[in-house]
Amino acid sequence: MKNRLNAEIGRRDLLRVLAVGAAAAATTTACDSAHAGGFPDRRKARYRANSANVQAFYRVNRYPAK
Repeated sequence: MKNRLNAEIGRRDLLRVLAVGAAAAATTTACDSAHAGGFPDRRKARYRANSANVQAFYRVNRYPAK
């Protein structure tokens, strides 16, 4: 009867388990919120090549004429 398992938990082991659990909880909640409502239609293209912002970007960042 005196050969029972010793159920002592070290402080480092406890902190390690808590850290892993917190990291797992943070990643699952972040993934769920990203899928929730940020993209109503995933097939719809969000990049518009002829928009004013894109045209201005390419106009400003062109190489100088030779």
